[in-house]
Amino acid sequence: MNTNTKRYRKRTKYPGVYERESDIRTFKGRPDCCYDIAYRAGGKLIWEKVGLFSEGYSAKLAADVRAERIRSVRHGDELPRAKKKVIFFKDFAAEYLKWAESKKSGLTDKFRCNKHLLPRFGEKRLNEITTLDLERLKSELTKNGQAAQTVKHSLVLFRGMINRAIEWGLYVGPNPIKAVKMPNVRNQRERFLSVDEANILLAALKERSADAHDMALISLHCGLRFGEISNLTGRDVDLRGGTLSIYDSKSGSRVAFITDTLKECISRRMPEDLGEYLLTMRNGGKYKQVPECYREVANRLFNVGIKDRRFRVGFHSLRHSFASLLALKGVSLLVLRDLMGHKSLQMVNRYAHLAPTEMKAATVMLERVFSEKRNGVAAGEKL
Repeated sequence: MNTNTKRYRKRTKYPGVYERESDIRTFKGRPDCCYDIAYRAGGKLIWEKVGLFSEGYSAKLAADVRAERIRSVRHGDELPRAKKKVIFFKDFAAEYLKWAESKKSGLTDKFRCNKHLLPRFGEKRLNEITTLDLERLKSELTKNGQAAQTVKHSLVLFRGMINRAIEWGLYVGPNPIKAVKMPNVRNQRERFLSVDEANILLAALKERSADAHDMALISLHCGLRFGEISNLTGRDVDLRGGTLSIYDSKSGSRVAFITDTLKECISRRMPEDLGEYLLTMRNGGKYKQVPECYREVANRLFNVGIKDRRFRVGFHSLRHSFASLLALKGVSLLVLRDLMGHKSLQMVNRYAHLAPTEMKAATVMLERVFSEKRNGVAAGEKL
């Protein structure tokens, strides 16, 4: 409902001062009140919004503002120029989503914006969306059963949209989300495959789909994400050097190393045109999602009765298994960080508890240092 139309204005005891109750904003448990003034300038009736009660305005203060305007008109002073109205969120969202179509996250941005942001903010102007509005969004999504990750993605999308509006000159001011605390997301996968489980999965996939099998093999042996695998072309492969070049991934570019088992698999898939993808669909197009048969096989083998996604086996579990198995063999977190293409050690700290051999060896080494020192002191005392 539009609260700015004249039929909602009520006269106050001050001449030319009107008040409107908002059906959207509240203040201290009651509808917020907006004060308008009316006066003539150059033979025209001018309506001007003064401010809200929640902002410290009152009918008396609005009357003072009106008196100042009338004095300015009488003495020929320049009236303050009316501020250009800020764009509605729904109109800005249409422009933003059109711009985002060419981005990797375009489809998910559109889905989240339409489902979570537009129903709440569509009729508000960008400068009318407050930190409190965003806290309410966070609370409502949580109460409605949305996962913490979904809530966080929605808030992050809003933050990015407002930042873009500032860059485009459509909004001036601080981003209201700066004071909003992001939800604590605890959705890291705990489940990883043992070597035997990985072999069972690969055997089952081989019976269903060569593509699904080879994707899983690449992820297990190189720690690649699905998107990194689907983007591999012949130019990215160096069979002689035993490497795969990963470009423009989630965390930049890196090199992955090919095992002997994987080298045989990739050799069979090398395209004549090195610009073509290693793995293509039947119609020759690029894979945009994990083959459905992978989910069916993984669910049948490992996910029966398991509801918590952290303990379910998905395609990303293969990358997690790659890191976990290496950690169990004593590979350092620094090496894991580089192999997986992470920017910080924080991303691989989750594997620290899987490297007891390396940690125990470090502790034993420290004990040896102290032991040698003690023995040296004892020997000196005897002398």
